[in-house]
Amino acid sequence: QISWTPLLVLGYLFYLLLGAMVFQLLEKQAETHFRDQFQLEKLKFLQNYTCLDRQALEQFVQVLMEAWEKGVNPEGNSTNPSNWDFSNSFFFAGTVVTTIGYGNLSPSTVAGQISCVFYALFGVPLNLAFLNQLGKGLNAHLITLERWVQKPGRAQVQLAIFLITGTLLFLVFPPLVFSYVEGWSYGEGFYFTFITLSTIGFGDYVVGTNPNKHYIPAYRSLTAIWIVFGLAWLALVFNVGADLMEKFLQLKWHKPDLSLAERATIKLEDEPEQPRIHIPS
Repeated sequence: QISWTPLLVLGYLFYLLLGAMVFQLLEKQAETHFRDQFQLEKLKFLQNYTCLDRQALEQFVQVLMEAWEKGVNPEGNSTNPSNWDFSNSFFFAGTVVTTIGYGNLSPSTVAGQISCVFYALFGVPLNLAFLNQLGKGLNAHLITLERWVQKPGRAQVQLAIFLITGTLLFLVFPPLVFSYVEGWSYGEGFYFTFITLSTIGFGDYVVGTNPNKHYIPAYRSLTAIWIVFGLAWLALVFNVGADLMEKFLQLKWHKPDLSLAERATIKLEDEPEQPRIHIPS
């Protein structure tokens, strides 16, 4: 038997190098353009307001950056909604236990930072256990669907039903809502949806942060609930993809008479100490 482990390691490193080259090619020129444009705008500002010098302007820019890092949007005025009302705090708690961590908001007090550490210490395992149970339920539902479809290739049919339904509920329809509420394009909404549910969480797009819009109080709380169920679905999809890739690379053998959904359920029952639903960080 051929050991596919070295090939997998090389393929993994090649994928990272390929990604680095692609993103450098796509983004570096745009970054240079924005950097030059920003410096030009600063020069124009100094020319229009001769009472300021460059040092004063740089200090003001530093104040703006510190405000943004503390979660304060420089746009608008002091009447902007608080970042730490109950709805926003609930949303923040969800981003902590799910390890999304957008980075646009974080505790600024020592007590808040220490509390966040202990909250995540117990919350992340609790979240994984919850997603595990939810994943077991989804696996059981997959087996039920397979039994309903008594035709050749029923495993492929039930898997297709699962993927299509989840894609519509968690990846296709939500961007429409976010586009309407946030004023984003559909592409931006779809990008935010996937980056969030995959727990990548760059923080370049976050719901409910535009100071010029009025959101309903429960908007971010409902978004947090959608994130939890979307995480369970996408994590299961990632696990199915990992199983298929491992089978393709012959890293482990599967019983040929069992469906993919049944194998996943058996693994969950036989190996409870190793959660099948895990969140990539």
